[in-house]
Formats: sequence, C-alpha cells, structure tokens
Amino acid sequence: MTSPSSADLEVGDRIRARRLTRGWSIRHAASRAGLSHATWSRIERGIQTAGNRFTLARIAEALECTPDDLARAAVPAADRDVRAALTGAVAVRRALIDVDLTEAAEGAAPPMAELARTAELAESLLQACDYAAVIRILPGLLRDLHVETAGPDSGQALRLLCTAASTASSVLRVLGLPADAWLAAERSQAAADSCGDPVLRGYAAYARASAAVVAGSYQRGLTLAERAAGDLGRHVARPGAAEVLGSLHLVCALASQCGRRLDDSRDFSAEAAALARRTGETSAMGLFFGPTNVGLWRISIEVEDGDPGHAVEIARRVTPAALPVGLRQVYYYADTARALAAVGHRDREAIRLLLTAERLAPQHVHRTADIAATVRTLLDRSRRQAGGSELRGLGARMLIG
Repeated sequence: MTSPSSADLEVGDRIRARRLTRGWSIRHAASRAGLSHATWSRIERGIQTAGNRFTLARIAEALECTPDDLARAAVPAADRDVRAALTGAVAVRRALIDVDLTEAAEGAAPPMAELARTAELAESLLQACDYAAVIRILPGLLRDLHVETAGPDSGQALRLLCTAASTASSVLRVLGLPADAWLAAERSQAAADSCGDPVLRGYAAYARASAAVVAGSYQRGLTLAERAAGDLGRHVARPGAAEVLGSLHLVCALASQCGRRLDDSRDFSAEAAALARRTGETSAMGLFFGPTNVGLWRISIEVEDGDPGHAVEIARRVTPAALPVGLRQVYYYADTARALAAVGHRDREAIRLLLTAERLAPQHVHRTADIAATVRTLLDRSRRQAGGSELRGLGARMLIG
C-alpha cells in the first residue's frame, strides 16, 4: 500500500477538524457530500487523496467552506499579526533588560517632541488592539527614552518612560507573557519613583499590580494596589489622582475575585464606582476611568465567579460606545457574550456579540483563552441550531476544532 503523502494528510486533517467543529459524524458528513462513509474516512486519514477537484468541491460544499480552505491552511491575517507580535516580544524583552536607570545609556535619541508623539502612538495602537504594531515600536522607544533620562529634559523623559513601559506591560500581559509584563511594570515603577510624582507612582503601581494578578500572584497584586491606593489617597486633589485611585480599586477588585473573595471584590468595585460618579467619563493617563469602565470591570468580575445573570443586567446599563477605545469595548462585548452563554438560552445574542468583538479586535479575540472556551461551549451546544455558519466560521478562524 502506498504511504499517505504529507499533503493528503494535511488536507485530511483540515477536513476532520471542520467536521468535528460542526459536531457531525463521518456518516452524516459523507451523506451531505454524496460519498460513502468509507471513502470520507479514507480521505480524512490521508489514505485516499481528495485531490480530484470535483471530490474536493463536494466535500467543501458539505462542510460549507471553499475548496481552497481545505487545500491549503491559510493563516488568518490577525493570527499572523499575533505571531509577529510574539516574535517581536523578544526584542521588547531585551530593551527592558537594557533600560536600567541605575546604568547610563549611550547614543543619541530623536527630539523629545518626536519621542512624545511615538509614545502616544504606541498607546493608541494598544487601545486599537494592534499588538504587532505596538511591539514594533517599543524597543526603539524605550531605548531612546533611556538615553534622554540623562539629558536636559530628564523629567519629561522619565515620565514618558514610565508610560511607555506601562504600555509595554499591558501588551505583554495580553500576549500571555506575564514575566515580561512584570519586568516592564518594574521599569515603569522605577521611572515613576525617579520623578517623585505621587500620581505617576500610583499609575506605575497599577501596572505592577495588574502584572502580578495576570501572573497568578493574586495576593501580591492586591497588596501592591492597596498600598498604592493608601499612598495616593493623600494626594487625591492632584490632577489625575482620582482616576488612578479608582483604577487601583478596580485592580483590588480583580485580585480579590481571583482570590475567591467575591464580597471583598464587590466592595472594591463599589469604591471605584463612587469615585467614577465624581470624575465622570475621563481619559486621564490613558486609563479611561469613569462609570462605563467601572461597569466593564464589574461585568468581568461577575461572569468569572459571581452571578452571570447579574453581569447581563449590568451590561444592559452600560454603553460601550461611551469609551472611544477598542480595547475597552472588546472586553464589554466578549465578557457580555460569556455571561449570556453561561446564563443559557441566549446563544444567538452571545454569538452576535462575539462577532462584534472580533470585528473590533481580531488579534485580541483570537488570542484570549476565555473567549475560546466560550466559543467551544457554544459550538458544543449549538450543533448548528443556534450558531449556524457564523459561529462555525469564528471557531475555524480561532483554530477551534
């Protein structure tokens, strides 16, 4: 017997993955294509070629895709971007290691105004969930700012280094690199401490506490955020202080929820909500703290370990468009979809919200484990009735089989 070719095995694997995504037996799929189940089985195993364009077309029609989808494994553009971001993260890590304020930096840097524009661009790309683009910018930006910390505009350079390192920490957290995110947050804290600005110190502590929580060090994250909130509370009249303080309360809420202390988590959320009523919707320091953002955090906390039904109720009172930031909006759509899926009998609405999240931020949706788990749940439950081709397409783009 002729051994299966690698191409036939790859085609067979893709056919099998799409069939399983739909929850179909071989007999059912083969009947849709007008093939015997034995022929379909041999094609899936790579024993029999599906190279005949008519056979491949029948299989593709049965699986509701194109022959090209089966003949070659095209990687979605968003996933290529995520892979590029993960590859580029190595350069960010090296830059973070080198950007040590106890060591003098050598070389020349662009003018401070240009560095400020680049730092702002990096933050805006993060908020748009274009992680690959952020990663490309960060290594040079971090090194140039390090150089400028020894120059005549050292104060501004330190502030920009604090925010750029915080941006780095955020994108590295999303990419699933918690140790690198922690290193970036440490660099942010060092720059803030050198400035001596209590608001900036609280801002950097927010990055450190967030990195600790993502790494699974919930108590450490809670301790850092509580301590920083206590220190900042003495300076709450300063510009930006209330927004940073409210964000620290939200990290405390998240850390408490992760540590299975839901009552404490809700108390911290209530403190943040009280501050948000005073500040209104803001964009200070790129935190976008305000009633809408607090609502988004409360949805996430409730869907994780609280009451998914309550999460849905909160979502109905939140208008995500109030935040002109893709990253925040995608959390709303994804977490509300997770809550709807957990409640049950709301699968169509959950699917619609997941697709909205994907349109806003495909790199984020395709990378997030919680979203993938929800898509798997919906696929398992739907068996075509609720999801249809849209849900199956989302599952295929997320490589869920």
